[in-house]
Amino acid sequence: MNIEAIWQAQTQQALFREMLEAMARPGTVRDLAHHLEGANALRGLLATLMDGSTTLADPHGLVHDADRVLLQAALDMPERARFVAVDGERAPDFQPALGTLASPELGATLVIVVDALDAGSLTLDLTGPGVESVKRLACAGLHPDWIAAREEWNADFPLGVDLILVDKTKLAAMPRTTRINVLAEVH
Repeated sequence: MNIEAIWQAQTQQALFREMLEAMARPGTVRDLAHHLEGANALRGLLATLMDGSTTLADPHGLVHDADRVLLQAALDMPERARFVAVDGERAPDFQPALGTLASPELGATLVIVVDALDAGSLTLDLTGPGVESVKRLACAGLHPDWIAAREEWNADFPLGVDLILVDKTKLAAMPRTTRINVLAEVH
């Protein structure tokens, strides 16, 4: 039996290192194609992050039923889940878990599927820890309301959410400590 690469420990370890690098250097696009072997970045990332102790919300139906079984994560509402997979083209219509002062780490991680990273009409300037000066990130397929909502959700730091943007084979992260300025949006 040939097990798909994203479900193998060595691939998940490599993907986890890529995600950590992305979190440490906000806005830096990490190409995961060589680890995914045909899978998409969302599947690879969720396969890496999910286990029986995590909760996942999938309000836009991005996760296939067969993958849900393998992920082993309990399904929950977007307002309570630790991880939320969403379609970036849709405006947010929920408030994710923001954590508590005693446990800010309980704030959700939103995995937002976009059309393309390092290309597109939405240009973001990122500053903050892990960013030398300013990091510019262009993306396609991200509704600007995600950035506005993120600013509101992260207003009471250390409470808030972390964002991971994924396209077909790449990811870029924006931890809650990152400040984002929307530079351009062309319709």
